[in-house]
Amino acid sequence: MEQLLEKSAALVQRISTKKKRYLYHEINWNNRLIGVKGARGTGKTTLLLQKLKELQLPPTQGTYWSLDDFYFITHSLVETAEEFFKKGGEYLFLDEVHKYENWSIHIKNLYDFYPDLKIVFTGSSIIDISREEGDLSRRMVMHTLPGLSYREYLAFNDLYDFEPITLEDMLSVNRKWSERFPPEFRPLAHFQDYLQYGYYPFSMEDKQGYASRLQQLVRLIVEYDMAELKGFDIRNAKKMLQLLNVVAANVPFQPNITNIAAKSDIHRNSVVTYLHFLEQAQLIRLLYASGISLASLQKPEKVYLNNPNLAFSFSTADPNKGNLRETYFISQVAVRHKVSYPKQGDFLVDDMYTFEVGGKDKTNKQISDVKNGFVVADDVEYPITKLPLWLFGFLY
Repeated sequence: MEQLLEKSAALVQRISTKKKRYLYHEINWNNRLIGVKGARGTGKTTLLLQKLKELQLPPTQGTYWSLDDFYFITHSLVETAEEFFKKGGEYLFLDEVHKYENWSIHIKNLYDFYPDLKIVFTGSSIIDISREEGDLSRRMVMHTLPGLSYREYLAFNDLYDFEPITLEDMLSVNRKWSERFPPEFRPLAHFQDYLQYGYYPFSMEDKQGYASRLQQLVRLIVEYDMAELKGFDIRNAKKMLQLLNVVAANVPFQPNITNIAAKSDIHRNSVVTYLHFLEQAQLIRLLYASGISLASLQKPEKVYLNNPNLAFSFSTADPNKGNLRETYFISQVAVRHKVSYPKQGDFLVDDMYTFEVGGKDKTNKQISDVKNGFVVADDVEYPITKLPLWLFGFLY
């Protein structure tokens, strides 16, 4: 166990606590069992290490272990954690739990047998707690970490630091946004940069190599992480990548199962299942009509990439602006709100608000007779009668 404690201490020493994700401040760290899931590259490991550093505990009392460490090939998690606890351990931060066989059963046992041990773990976005053995769902608080919002991107790049804005505030009668922000703030000055390389935190390390790294990330998710999905044969990873390329070339679109099957070499009976797999991996988003039960696999009304950065990654030319606008909108709003496909307009949020997304000249013609209908306009800083698209990046 000593080598694990030494690795943990070295990682904690190097981590910076200057910039923290929004979720860091929303987690109740006093809970005994906390889970954080999210796509690869969104900053889950950093979140754990920052909290551990803030605790200012010696490694014998608070430690970070990655469960894909070679150590756990020959050592039991429960036995190692038991030794840690007996020697004074209080906080156990576990990363990449989905890489440890039957991880949920082991964590349940630790929770039940050591009530004085606080456990925080992270795992891939593909984790479905309700399907895991061990019945963790009743014992834990689960969080999902998305990529950076536009607001976070501005803060992480030392440009501007603003507080989040709620959707209710955004839709209130008083929409004098130019009075809510300092005069020197130009909201569109960095917006295109965010759309191209602002979603994943690692963009700040190397913007020049970001596109290449993002493509590598996608391959790792499909060829490595998705092996953990129940019902997915990793030997079909190539077909999954083909399907993702088909989606990327056509988004946003209403899926024609027969056409998708022909282009991706996937049997038509499996296309919907594979689309759901890609959504679980946080590579695409599926939009359903309001009121549709998601208990069983349903054909979506519309398919989007998960975030605008992926559109640039898959395209050799500049992506379609309409696609980018809609992808950005849903990527920001879906973090805190239910988004579905309306009868009129582009998006229905919380079964209450209808949004039509477009350029600065977009009118309300398509939703003029819709109650609680709003036009969201791109390429404009502070529209008077519309909502600025960039503002939705301030929801988290």
